[in-house]
Amino acid sequence: MSHTPQARNRQAQKEKTRQALLAAALHHLEDQSLSSVGLREVTRTVGIAPAGFYRHFRDMSDLGVALVEEALGGLHALVRDILATADGPEQRITHTVQLLAEHVRDHAPHIRFVAREQHGGVRAVRTAIAAQLDLFAREVADTLRGDAASDGWSDDEVRMLAELYVDHMLTTASAFLSAAEGEGRDAEEAARTARRQLELINLGHRHYRPEGSTGGAAGQAGSD
Repeated sequence: MSHTPQARNRQAQKEKTRQALLAAALHHLEDQSLSSVGLREVTRTVGIAPAGFYRHFRDMSDLGVALVEEALGGLHALVRDILATADGPEQRITHTVQLLAEHVRDHAPHIRFVAREQHGGVRAVRTAIAAQLDLFAREVADTLRGDAASDGWSDDEVRMLAELYVDHMLTTASAFLSAAEGEGRDAEEAARTARRQLELINLGHRHYRPEGSTGGAAGQAGSD
């Protein structure tokens, strides 16, 4: 059988080394881009031969994609938590900003990596980040379609709003990261700005007139 104690130990050691490579890469990425980090730098930090790297990743871009999944994969649970537990838009706003602040505090190196590589020089990593953000937008759109304020909206309009929420989430995360590094607004001001911006997005959601619609708040105003 393949599930012998020895096989399980080998698999556990392999996973341990893989995680060590990811952690070492993240350490080197604190102040440089992925395209400038060498494979030998990473393996030297872990204490393995360069050839051992290829037991875990095809190349550094493959490692970068794994870092994207590690960095953004956990955010899906956070987004679902926000959407599922918030009771009304005001609580959703408060909950969103609070959870983002906590996530950035606990995962600052990952957020920094995504912020730098979203428009960086490694295509596979850019593609992986875009795919994760697209999935976020789909998850948010699925929730927004059931909101009464979205009645009469087309799928494209709901998707547009969902992308606006996701873009705001990234901007807020970057603001919290800058605050933690002593740059720009402090954390309190960043949170206050994020809440006000979400209030404006929510206001637009409630009063936006869907294309081709004569109803809703805008339509009623025009008929008075």
